[in-house]
Amino acid sequence: MIGILLFFLVVVYVLALLVVSVKKIVFQGKWEFVIVFMILYLPFYISILSIVYQATGSELAVAFFQFIKELLLLLALAAFFLFQKDIWTYPFRLNVVDYILLSFFGLATLYLFLPMGEATFVNKLLYLKNTLLIGAFYFLGRNTRLAGDQLDRIFGWVMVIAIAAFCLNILEKGMGVHFQQLTGYALFNFAINGIEPSGNYGLSWTFETQTTGMRLASFFSDPLEMASSSLLAFATGLIWFLTRKRDESWFYLLVMLAAVGSLFFSASRAAFGAFFVMLFFIAFVFRLYRLLQIGAMMLLGFALYVLYFASEEFYYFVYDTLTFQNASSLGHLVEWFLALDAMVANPEGLGLAMSGNTGSVEDEVRVGGENQFLIYGVQLGVLGMLLYIAALGFGIHKSLQVFRHTSDTSDARVAFIAASTKFGLLLPLFTANAELYAYVSLVSWWAMGYSLSVYNQLLPSINKSVITTQS
Repeated sequence: MIGILLFFLVVVYVLALLVVSVKKIVFQGKWEFVIVFMILYLPFYISILSIVYQATGSELAVAFFQFIKELLLLLALAAFFLFQKDIWTYPFRLNVVDYILLSFFGLATLYLFLPMGEATFVNKLLYLKNTLLIGAFYFLGRNTRLAGDQLDRIFGWVMVIAIAAFCLNILEKGMGVHFQQLTGYALFNFAINGIEPSGNYGLSWTFETQTTGMRLASFFSDPLEMASSSLLAFATGLIWFLTRKRDESWFYLLVMLAAVGSLFFSASRAAFGAFFVMLFFIAFVFRLYRLLQIGAMMLLGFALYVLYFASEEFYYFVYDTLTFQNASSLGHLVEWFLALDAMVANPEGLGLAMSGNTGSVEDEVRVGGENQFLIYGVQLGVLGMLLYIAALGFGIHKSLQVFRHTSDTSDARVAFIAASTKFGLLLPLFTANAELYAYVSLVSWWAMGYSLSVYNQLLPSINKSVITTQS
């Protein structure tokens, strides 16, 4: 009965979202609306596929819902070119991040055709498609200019998603049941991805701690994706809180509390550490010294709790994590060493779909897979890894410059979100194939692209400021 009800809700929700999105993109030429579609679709993506398969048992039905996002993206890209008055005179002004990303995606495309690695051409093509999604969203962001109220609505949905996820977490905790146990997640994973159920909850080991405690994921694909997405939600809530009148800011406080609450429910050590890293980064870079004090007090309070008040079980859980004696931490180290060994032996790379945890990477040929930087290093060589790192580094730096130099509050907010989220995600990138978390990955790349479009407009004033500082 619950499965039928969930299927009905999914069909109504997706079709309504699809109709509105197609109307906006195709008939009104508002190709920018694709980011709204992705914000309202990607967090639920795996849950939607699971519910559809549980209700229909049809791989064809799953494929329809699976490729909706690619269809909308293609429509948005087509609309971008078709609705330009004169596309041949469109001002494509490239900056350093553009050149780096073009080189990275060009290298990845070249590796599709080179006779490297043991992966099949189809698997290489699927992996390249997923990689190029980053470029597509960065491109859309780079060529988007929106009014303040439009940006308010876009990131308002990000905040609504965060609150909805936390509310579902509370229900899961209260009922003692993972939402994925109701959606048919295990059945979908086994039938479509060939992954057998594991763990004490019949899902996968990702959904529990070493002490068999529940790790919740709300409607996201797993606890790690929800935790990473919480970083995006917290940064969004924080910048809106800081740039609104205090009597209008209660909602943004709620968003931040929901984001932190979901972090605790996910029990993700990397994301929890990333949260503090992001907090200190925001405090130092944006000169929010009170936030730095709050972060330091929170960290000190957590340390005192672990040392003097926590159960022995939790104490050793934290201790084993910090000393890499935890099984999961050891697993990360093993994967890193395997990847580094492969890179030393093959600095030019092994080829696409030879590393990572995506469905297009087969276990028989996989080398490493729990560090996004090393995943690209194994596949695209040292050059590919360095290009990816450079894109992140320069992108964060230039987003910070936009935040400091723009007089437009809305543009400054997007730059803040791009810089803070991308910096906060650096730690999860070390411990997971984090670009797989489509929601936070693609939205943050879009935000970075948007920030770089503002950067190009501000370049004269930025250069002038740099010269003045140096002199």
